[in-house]
Amino acid sequence: MNKPAPSAQPSRGPTEHEVRAQIVDAATEYFSRYGYEKTTVSDLAKEIGFSKAYIYKFFDSKQAIGEVICANRLASIIEAVNGAVGEAHSATEKFRRMFKALVASGSQLFFQDRKLYDIAAVAAGSPWPSVNGYEQRIRQLVSEIVLLGRETGEFERKTPLDETVNAIFLVMKPYFNPLLLQHNLDSAEEATMQLAGLVLRSLAP
Repeated sequence: MNKPAPSAQPSRGPTEHEVRAQIVDAATEYFSRYGYEKTTVSDLAKEIGFSKAYIYKFFDSKQAIGEVICANRLASIIEAVNGAVGEAHSATEKFRRMFKALVASGSQLFFQDRKLYDIAAVAAGSPWPSVNGYEQRIRQLVSEIVLLGRETGEFERKTPLDETVNAIFLVMKPYFNPLLLQHNLDSAEEATMQLAGLVLRSLAP
């Protein structure tokens, strides 16, 4: 006699991904009100209605939660930069747009959500993996723009590529690194225009 096929199991609640997203969303809101450094995992647990032990099933520390939030914020900056660069056709204009978009997006985060900006500043001071990934993406963008400029004849070709990319990266860093940008906000817009001009003159063939 054939056994009846087992019926589909009812849903047992939210998936792990959904719970993680719920914790990150709640933490983002909480950090935006009270700041990252002043908040504990116990505070988050009480706010969400979870036990502290339950949160630790998904994140092993407050920093792990902050890391996801920071990665999300930095990814949004890179998205804005990619959009700005994609609209330009020449390497020269791509570089100008990249530098300008990095500063504009970072400054916007600073002024619109100061307490969340603090997470990025803490992350940059360590640095956290999200910041390393963010800086690596900027290096990659710089390298792509320099290579394009060399192919089109806009930029010189004698200096080794890695040396050129690293020098440009160091010039730009005070204006895109969250920890450093907060000390350069007053002059950021004017400085980036002047520095972009200086870099581009140095790249001329």
